[in-house]
Amino acid sequence: MSELNNEHLQRYQRWKEYPYLDPETRNELERISGDEATIKELFSGELEFGTGGMRGIMGPGSARFNRYVVRKATQGLANYLKEKHPQKEIKVALAFDPRHRSREFAEEAALVLCANNIKALVFDDIRPTPVLSFAIRYLDCAGGIVITASHNPPEYNGYKVYGNCGAQFVPSDTEEIVEHINQVDLFQDVKLMTREEAISYNLLHTIGEEVDRSYIENVKSLCTFNGKKDIRVVFTPLHGTGHPFIPMVLNELGYENVFTVEEQLKPDPSFSSVKSPNPEEKEAFSLALDLAHRNEAEIVLATDPDCDRVGCGVKNANGEFPLLNGNQIGALLLNYLLEREYKLYGSLSGCIMIKTVVTNNLGKKIAEDYGVETEETLTGFKFIGEKIRQYQEKEDCRFLFGYEESYGYLAGTFTRDKDGIITSSLLVDMAAYYHHRGVTLLEKLEELYRRYGYHLDELSSFKLENERVVEAILKELKHHAPQKIGDVEVKEMKDYREGISYNLKTGRKNEIDLPRTRALFFQLEDESWICVRPSGTEPKMKIYYSSVGNSREETEQKLKEMEKEINQRIHPLKEA
Repeated sequence: MSELNNEHLQRYQRWKEYPYLDPETRNELERISGDEATIKELFSGELEFGTGGMRGIMGPGSARFNRYVVRKATQGLANYLKEKHPQKEIKVALAFDPRHRSREFAEEAALVLCANNIKALVFDDIRPTPVLSFAIRYLDCAGGIVITASHNPPEYNGYKVYGNCGAQFVPSDTEEIVEHINQVDLFQDVKLMTREEAISYNLLHTIGEEVDRSYIENVKSLCTFNGKKDIRVVFTPLHGTGHPFIPMVLNELGYENVFTVEEQLKPDPSFSSVKSPNPEEKEAFSLALDLAHRNEAEIVLATDPDCDRVGCGVKNANGEFPLLNGNQIGALLLNYLLEREYKLYGSLSGCIMIKTVVTNNLGKKIAEDYGVETEETLTGFKFIGEKIRQYQEKEDCRFLFGYEESYGYLAGTFTRDKDGIITSSLLVDMAAYYHHRGVTLLEKLEELYRRYGYHLDELSSFKLENERVVEAILKELKHHAPQKIGDVEVKEMKDYREGISYNLKTGRKNEIDLPRTRALFFQLEDESWICVRPSGTEPKMKIYYSSVGNSREETEQKLKEMEKEINQRIHPLKEA
């Protein structure tokens, strides 16, 4: 091996020399001795702690997800919490999903917390992420940690952190946490304690079924349909944490015709029956759709491994099950909740609906019709959770519903993150309500389109490993903003990184009252829009298209024109 004059080689050598390295990791590091390409891959940097935490491929090294990276992050979090809560007993709730080593990583984090005199309350087995969100406030914790990589491939794992309000930390808090993490020396500053010591000092505790039971009762309270519950439902947790929670809630609500995909009920860290455990993708529904056809079901549900997101298919007149997208599910649920609340209270004055800037405006129009205000946040459910906290401090505001186009939804305030259990229960409640009236969810969606205009959407994404290309695309679109798409003029451009909105006709500028992020948003005269932003979790550029029109055919044509215009502009830059 060449002289250790490169940072990644020095880092590799330091790991090897750590006297308390576990045998498995030591053997792995010995195995790659002399393999400079692999060493560079594993040690070329540190796994980044972003706005929601960390996510990465598991393995040895500073650039991979492993127990040492978890320990360092947790020590930084512990330092942050102790600074924020001096002279106070600090408790942190921890949960984990069924991925490889998730339980182990959760215990590593818990023991670091205990070594810092912070009580660690750990679930006894896998739990959905929204149950962790609920537990934080229920148990009066200062924060929470969940070990999960959502719908990523099996070789990934991750680490998400939550504040005392039950929502993920917003960027202003995360930046402080990252500062504390960066000050931690991986092998010198991390405090450690054995499990036996943590128990003897009364610092390590198990969260039992009391939390689950209270959470389930809260979920059931949101589902108010009391008519005939004979609708036939198929559900799959895609090998994740949605089972047994969702079948249990539906059964206790009185839904007897709930069919579960047996091959996918058991937690499986390899997700062996699907290519990807992602409820946004049709392939993930393959076994569920087979079961739905066999049992003449009306609705099919799938949740991702940590059960915070839900996909949904609805039977049509031909006996097929087209899958609803995230915008469609959100608009249907919002309309159902508004319709129900209006019948109960007559007026919805003071109610708030929250959506992200890349969620289409169908829900906003529905809300306006009921006199409900819509607030927009940046992409990421942490911003919706933060808004809920703020509204709860105001007596004249009531949060009703929040959602984002990427299949995340929340009703109620007892959790503060997107919730696949609440959403699944409400989807069945809503389907049964309309089924009782002889209407399917697809027919209801068509009715909303006829009333408020067709809102059709497309998400295009492509990998961009080169940061210079990301900046080149954003620069090109900002300085040469499209003035017209087809026959429709572009009236406004919002630069969320700069925090400025530009009127493209008058040149007038207005400040955007949102946190800064890298995104450009183009508003067309006919309410259609385009948003371009790099992903916050992957090396991808994402382009969101939302087209609005009076018919499906007209709206689909507009979508094609929008995509063509943007692709023509950025294609040369992608290839550069």
